[in-house]
Amino acid sequence: MGDAILLGPNVLFSCEPEDHMSVTSIHVDTDFALDQFFWQHSAVLHDRLDAPGFAEKIYSEPAQILRLGSDRAGMLAPWLDEMVALSVEGQFRERFNRLQALWFAVMDVLGPFIRVSPVRLTPLQRARSRPVLPRSRRLAPLRMEALLAREALHENVAHKWTLRELSERVRLSPQQLTRVFVDAFGKTPTAYLTMLRVQEMARLLRESDLSIAAAGRRAGWSSRSRATEAFIEHVGLSPGRYRSMHPVSVDT
Repeated sequence: MGDAILLGPNVLFSCEPEDHMSVTSIHVDTDFALDQFFWQHSAVLHDRLDAPGFAEKIYSEPAQILRLGSDRAGMLAPWLDEMVALSVEGQFRERFNRLQALWFAVMDVLGPFIRVSPVRLTPLQRARSRPVLPRSRRLAPLRMEALLAREALHENVAHKWTLRELSERVRLSPQQLTRVFVDAFGKTPTAYLTMLRVQEMARLLRESDLSIAAAGRRAGWSSRSRATEAFIEHVGLSPGRYRSMHPVSVDT
């Protein structure tokens, strides 16, 4: 009495009733949990695509026993009973907000007992991940050098850009360009270029019959493995799976 068990997805388990103990099970959809996790940690996560990997690092244990104690378990009992009643009645849509409120009340009690692994994400690490607008960018005009560098990347995605070449083009040092580019767009020029190449590769897979390797080369990668790795990281699907969902139409 007074214990809760937290299980990760795809963790096998079994239980046997003992005496008059009652057990209430709550099944939480993984995508739903990741949505909540993203907003909980939005100060360090740029978008929801970052949430799965970050969650795996923080909640690394597949199973945990939470020793709540009988008093806290008693506090949860009426909320759990109401959740069960609404679920049995199939009131998921009609009483959606009430079910959400009950769930958050339960998690407010359980949360402090869940063990997490310490993970630190530095500003530099964030700047090297997927490009998005910075959350804390000050309201000031964008530096012309940053705009010119972005324009150059857009004009020739497949070019073998180096940071030095790009910085010489806008007459800044590599360090200065990285700083002003991150201030403007939230990401380093290299991370921004990776995003553009993934977008171009996706377009080619949708609109041409090029092989995956050829599409990757056309987008600027010399290595198919690197192209595939970047594609999966940004899109969440392998290039082959992406193409199967967007078959090329052939005019007859």
